[in-house]
Amino acid sequence: MADLPVHTIMFEILTRVPAKDVGRSKSVCKQWYALLSTQDFVRIHCSRSLVSSNQRVLLIDDLTCSVHLIIFKSNDYGPSSIVTFPFHHQNNDVSILSHLNGLLYVCLNHTYELLLWNPTTTAFKRLSTPDSHGFYINNLDDVGLYVDADDDYKVLHIKRRSSVLGVYLYSREVDSWRNIPFITRQEYLSLHFNWSAGTFCGGTLYFTVCECWLGGTNVVICFDVNSEQFKEISFSLVSSIGMVQGVLVNVKNELHMFASTGMFEMTIDLWTLQGDYWIKVLSCPPIPPISLSLWCDITHYVTNGNWFVMTKLGKLFTIEMDMKPFECFYPVTWFRGFKVRFVETIVSPSI
Repeated sequence: MADLPVHTIMFEILTRVPAKDVGRSKSVCKQWYALLSTQDFVRIHCSRSLVSSNQRVLLIDDLTCSVHLIIFKSNDYGPSSIVTFPFHHQNNDVSILSHLNGLLYVCLNHTYELLLWNPTTTAFKRLSTPDSHGFYINNLDDVGLYVDADDDYKVLHIKRRSSVLGVYLYSREVDSWRNIPFITRQEYLSLHFNWSAGTFCGGTLYFTVCECWLGGTNVVICFDVNSEQFKEISFSLVSSIGMVQGVLVNVKNELHMFASTGMFEMTIDLWTLQGDYWIKVLSCPPIPPISLSLWCDITHYVTNGNWFVMTKLGKLFTIEMDMKPFECFYPVTWFRGFKVRFVETIVSPSI
C-alpha cells in the first residue's frame, strides 16, 4: 500500500464511504471535488454501494415521504427519516414507477410529468418536453429504467394510445428522447392487458404482460438494451384457473419471478429464468382466502432465509428458504407507486 500513489489510495478509500459522506466530502477541497465528480468515481462507488447495508425503503403517504433503514435480524424496518421532495407536488401526487442504482423514476400524477430523482442527493431531472415526450398516463403506459454498456442511464417508455403503440427512449447522456420500433402482437396493445414495470437484469429489460380476465394470456416481453430489439418468451407454468400475477426481481443478476395464481385461495411459486425458460425454485403452500384488495396489495420480502408474503395488514405467510443468493431484502409488489426499495448512491439524474 505504501508504494501506491496518493491519488489511488484516496480513490480506493472514498469509493467505499457512504453516499451522503461523499456529498459532504466534495466541500473539502477542489481536488476532492474534481475526483468525486468523475464518471469513473460515480460508477465504481455505485458498484460498491450495492450491498444490503445500504438498502433503504422509501414510503409515501398522503402527507409525508419517509426513508427507512432495514433491520435484517428482525426482518423489519428501522428508524426513519423524513424526506422533503425537491420538486413541487400535491398530496397523493408522487408515484414511483421504477428504480435503479439509487435513481427513482417518478410520475407527478396531477401533471403526468416524469422525473428522475435521487432521494439521497436530492438531485432531480424533469424529462417532459414541449413535444409531449416524458408524460405518463397510468394504466396506459409502461416504463423501464436501465444502464447500457456505455454507462448511459436510459428510460424506455411504452405508450398505448387509442390502439396505437409508441416506444421511446430517453438518454441521460444526450438529454433527449427518440422513437424506436416495437414488433409484437397487436393484441398486447389492448387495455385488457396489464404490463408490469420493466425489471433490468443481465443487459435486458423484462416486462410481464398479463390479460385481465380469468384464463387469459400471460407472457414476458424482453428488451435487449444493447441491440434495442424486443422478443417474447413464455410465462412461468402457472395454473390458468383464477387471477395471475407475475412479479419480477433481479437477484444478483439472475431473474426471478414470484408467480401468484388463484381466486379464493392463492398459491405462490418462485421461479428463476435459465435461458428463455422458467425453472421452479420452490412453492408456498396455499394462502387462505383474502379479499381482492389485499390480494392486489401483496408484497414479497425475502431476506435471511425467510420469504414473507405481506400486505398492509402485516404478514400473511412465512416460508423458510435455504438459498444463499437471497442475502438481501427484496420487496417486490405488483402495483407501483408508494413503496420502493432503493440503494443509497451518488448517481446523478443528469450529466
